[in-house]
Amino acid sequence: MRPIFLLALSIMVFTSCNNSEKKKSDETVTTVEVEKPQSIKEHSDQDFVNITPIEHATMVLQWDNVVLYVDPVGGSKAFNGQPEPNIVLVTDIHGDHLNVETLKAVMKDSTILIAPQAVADKLPDPLREKTQVIKNGESTIHNNIAIEAMPMYNLREEAKKFHEKGRGNGYILEKEGNRLYISGDTEDISEMRNLSDIDIAIVCMNLPYTMPVNKAAKAVLDFKPHIVYPYHYRGQNGLSDVSKFKEMVNNQDESITVKQLDWYPDKE
Repeated sequence: MRPIFLLALSIMVFTSCNNSEKKKSDETVTTVEVEKPQSIKEHSDQDFVNITPIEHATMVLQWDNVVLYVDPVGGSKAFNGQPEPNIVLVTDIHGDHLNVETLKAVMKDSTILIAPQAVADKLPDPLREKTQVIKNGESTIHNNIAIEAMPMYNLREEAKKFHEKGRGNGYILEKEGNRLYISGDTEDISEMRNLSDIDIAIVCMNLPYTMPVNKAAKAVLDFKPHIVYPYHYRGQNGLSDVSKFKEMVNNQDESITVKQLDWYPDKE
């Protein structure tokens, strides 16, 4: 009887060990799958927000079920077929960013307008009452999206008249660890170069109002967003060379994805 008992015991121990090892193996696989992040930081070819260019500096962002209009100009017809905005962001007072008639047309009763003080000062009372003013360095949260106002200004002496420091806002939008940067009208300022953890950047480049493509490229190479979209690239001498921008960025860092959208649908 003893040999049979020992054999049975050995089988039980062997089976138990195998089951234990299988369970540990299964638990390890499960843990890896559960903890694996699904953000754009791992999948830089996938956008977490849909960007629809309207023209030049004007765009519609759809982030999950939240719709944001950025610098809406062009009248209501420019937004035909677009969903109604939950949030409107305005960066500056110039006509390619601020148009009161367009704001009146697109703003709904529940829409919140976020803008710097210089913009609010130019709005009629009904629009001003819907406006939350934030200045450089200040933040707010709406529809589960954190919105931080960033500096935007000129550095070149001959261009400082266009955008003085503190008047306008760039913006960083953040939700669930994903961060999107909208430059507004700026040069390659230190505040841009020192950004971190930016997943998507939307960066201007036109002369004489903002910066040339080489300065934009150098700034992008400093803060290394996962994806960058050139925008706002029509200047006094026509459209900036965004192909050169892409070449300059990717010659130095192939990990940065440069994506081009049609910001000038009516160009010849």
